[in-house]
Amino acid sequence: MRIAQVVTLVSPDGAYGGPVRVAVNQLAALKASGHDVTLFSTHRGYEAPPAEIDGVRLVSYKARTVIPKVGFAGLASPALMARLRRDLAGFDVVHVHLARDLVTLPAAWLALRMGLPLVVQTHGMIDRSANLLAAPLDAVLTRPVLRRADRTLYLTERERQDLREVSRGKACLTELPNGVPIPPEPLDACARTSIEVLFLARLQARKKPRIFVEAATRLAAEFPEVTFTLVGPDEGEGPAVEKQIADSGVLSIAWEGALDPGWTLERMGRSSIYVLPSVDEPFPMTVLEAASAGLPCVVTNTCGLAPAIERWQAGTVVDDSVERLAAAIRELLSDVGVRKQKSRNARAMVQGEFGIGAVARRLEDAYEEITPTATHKPRAQHGRSW
Repeated sequence: MRIAQVVTLVSPDGAYGGPVRVAVNQLAALKASGHDVTLFSTHRGYEAPPAEIDGVRLVSYKARTVIPKVGFAGLASPALMARLRRDLAGFDVVHVHLARDLVTLPAAWLALRMGLPLVVQTHGMIDRSANLLAAPLDAVLTRPVLRRADRTLYLTERERQDLREVSRGKACLTELPNGVPIPPEPLDACARTSIEVLFLARLQARKKPRIFVEAATRLAAEFPEVTFTLVGPDEGEGPAVEKQIADSGVLSIAWEGALDPGWTLERMGRSSIYVLPSVDEPFPMTVLEAASAGLPCVVTNTCGLAPAIERWQAGTVVDDSVERLAAAIRELLSDVGVRKQKSRNARAMVQGEFGIGAVARRLEDAYEEITPTATHKPRAQHGRSW
C-alpha cells in the first residue's frame, strides 16, 4: 500500500512531542514491511528541513501562525494544503494525527472530500473541551471528520468516552496503543558509574517540571552523588524552572534545554530513573522510550500508562504531590535491588505490550479493512521482518 500520514509540526527540538514520534515509529515499521510511506507536516526551526526522519520520507512546509496566542492550534500552511490536494489521490490510505488545529483538520477534511480511506488518531488531543473556540470548530470540522472517518484510533478508555461525546456517538472507534522499537539490550542502569534522575519532556505547566525540581531539591542533600536533570524545550515554564534551580543553590540540578528527538534514546541510556510528574497525560511516548531503555519510570496516577506500570511493576505510580514523588524517587535511589528489578520489568513491559512490530501489524490490518485496493495476502507474503 501507499500510505500517507499527516502531523501538525516537526521541529528540531521536538516541540510537538509524542504524535510525531508515534507517526515516525508507525511509518518506519510499515516501510520495513514493504509499504510505500510518506509523512506530511509543517515545520519550523530548521535552516533547511530534513527530507526524512529515521528513514521515513518527509514532505513539509513552513508553519505559519495565523491565530496568535493559541499555540499549535493557530498554525497553518497553505503550501502544505496545496501539496496535499495535488498528491493525496496517489495514496491508498490517509492517516491523520488529528488535533483541533488548522493543519490536521483541513487535511482530514480534504481526504474525505477526495473520497479516500481515512484513519484519524487523536492522542488525547480531542477531548470534551470547555474552550469557547472548541464548540464552533467541532461543529464545522471536528465532528464531521470523526463521524465520516473510516477508523478513529484511541489510546485509553477516557479518550474513547471523549471521542464518543464529541462525535455524539457516530465515530468508528478502534483501540490502538502506541508502540516503540525495542533497542538492543541496554547497559544495566544500576551498573552505571553515575546515577541520574531524568525529566525529559516539554517544560509546560501540565508536565509539572517545578514539582520535579522541588522533589530534587529535597533529595539532593540525602543523595549527593545523584544528579537531577531536566531535558526539553521551554513551553512556558522555563524561566520559573531556572529561577527555582538558582534559588535552591543545589549544583546537582540542571536544565539542559531542548534535545533533538533522534537523540532521546541515547540520552535516556545515560540515565538511571525516568520521572514524569505530568497530570492527565494520555499515553506518553517518553515513558515507553524510557522503559525500552531499561529505566524504572515514576508517573502519576492520571497517566494513561499508569495501569501498565503497576501491572508490570515497571516503576512507581504516585499522586501529583511533591511528597509522594520524592518518596518514590527516594525508594529507587536507596534500594539498588528494587531499582534493578523494576528496570528489568520496564523493558519486559515494552517487549510484552508495546513493541512497534505488533502495533504496526494491528494498524496494517485496520488499513486493509478499509482499503478497496488491499491485496489481503497472507502475512508471510508481506515480507515483514518481525
